Amino acid sequence: MANVDTDQIIPKQFLKSVQRTGYGKYLFYNWRFDIDGKPRSDFVLNDPRFQRREILLARSNFGSGSSREHAAWAILDYGFKVIIASSFADIFYDNCFKNGILAINLSETEVDYLFSVAYDQEFEINLALQTVTVNRRVLSFVLDPSRKRKLLEGLDDIGITLKFESQIADYEKRSPNPLGY
Repeated sequence: MANVDTDQIIPKQFLKSVQRTGYGKYLFYNWRFDIDGKPRSDFVLNDPRFQRREILLARSNFGSGSSREHAAWAILDYGFKVIIASSFADIFYDNCFKNGILAINLSETEVDYLFSVAYDQEFEINLALQTVTVNRRVLSFVLDPSRKRKLLEGLDDIGITLKFESQIADYEKRSPNPLGY
C-alpha cells in the first residue's frame, strides 16, 4: 500500500532502546500479528515464500511520518538490505543509506510490474550497474555516487571519516589548537 509511515513500520510502543538491533521482530507488528501476538496468515511477510527475503517491495511515499531512525533499524534487523518503491519520504530515505540499506526509486509502472511477478520470480540487484533484473527484464535506477560508494565499500559516515584518519592526525600535529588544549 502507499503512504506506509514509520509508526506502521515500527510501532511506538517498541521504541524503548537506542541500540540498533532487536527491532526486526517488531517490524510491521500490527499487520504481522493479531491482538494475541499470533502471526496473521494473510500478511505477506508471514507467507513462507517471503520469509528470509532481502528485498522489500513497497508503494509510493514509503517511510512517511516521523523521522525515527528506528524504522530503518527494524527493516535492517529483520533482514532486508534493499527497499524498492516509487517514492520515499525524504528523512526515511536518508536514514536507509545511513544504515546501509539500498533504497531504490523506480517508476510506478516498474513497481507495478515487480508486484505482478513477485510471487513467481526472483529479483537480482546489481548496485555497481544500478540495475534490478527480473525475468530477463532490466530496470535501471539512479543513485547518488557518494551513497553508492558507501554501500559498495560497506561504510557509513564515520567509516568515510576514518579513511582519512592519518591525514586528520597529520593536520592536528601541524596546526596549533586555537582553544589551547
